[in-house]
Amino acid sequence: MGTQRASRTAVFVCQGRAVAHGRMGVGRFDDPTALALLRDGERARVERARSGVPPQAWSQRLDVELLTRQAESMTARTVAIDDAVRAGAHPQVVILGAGLDGRAWRMPELSSVAVFEVDQPASQQDKRERATALHPAAGSLRFVPVDLARAALGPALADAGHDAERPTTWILEGVIPYLTEAGAAAAVAAIAARSAPGSRLVVSYQTGSPRAALGRLLVRGFLRLTGRENPMAHEPRRSSWTAESLGAVLTGTGLRVVSDAGLVALAGGRAVPARHLGTSRVAVAVMPEG
Repeated sequence: MGTQRASRTAVFVCQGRAVAHGRMGVGRFDDPTALALLRDGERARVERARSGVPPQAWSQRLDVELLTRQAESMTARTVAIDDAVRAGAHPQVVILGAGLDGRAWRMPELSSVAVFEVDQPASQQDKRERATALHPAAGSLRFVPVDLARAALGPALADAGHDAERPTTWILEGVIPYLTEAGAAAAVAAIAARSAPGSRLVVSYQTGSPRAALGRLLVRGFLRLTGRENPMAHEPRRSSWTAESLGAVLTGTGLRVVSDAGLVALAGGRAVPARHLGTSRVAVAVMPEG
């Protein structure tokens, strides 16, 4: 999550949603903003993956396989987080490490909600340039340039108009692994400090797995051999979590964990693909009333 360049991981995640749109989790998943947020070359890879025609070149076949896996993961993760946002029905939503998230443009449930997108400055500027043709569905949308690894969250949100006295739904999607343990704890503490009673925090994360680590190593090797860019190369994982270790960080700030489930189980009840979700989880914590 460095400040020197816009996030390539955000593009890969957005490409996964674009591949899934209209094809996976139909009736539960829908993201018409994803393709609109991509540039021409990025769209070409999506269209190849959506075509259903296996490319002849091995490098392109690898692209299709990676994007298909990402699409399945994003379908389940997006549905789980969207459901948690709807259940909160709070007047404020803060999306941390927003990347190319499209919720402020595609969720009609946010029509009377103040949405705050927090991201490092380079990524946020890139996002704003990509989104010029989109019209927000949210009641209001405010961009808050903050690198969570280097700057304080609370003052920046206060300056942007976030009201710490009103309940907030906070989204930490795909951010925790790229923070150090200390950085993640500091971010959660800053969230808790601005969470009125009833607020909720939705966190997606991956647990450690030797099989998953080997898979990532093999993918990096194939990408190098085929001369393809590794979308994760400039954003290395900095921490590893279990349900217990993340729960300890959340409860240590006064939040109460109300659910923590693997995406495999969540996907099973939502008719979405579940082949590549073994280590992915979504936790929801609330700030208790009274």
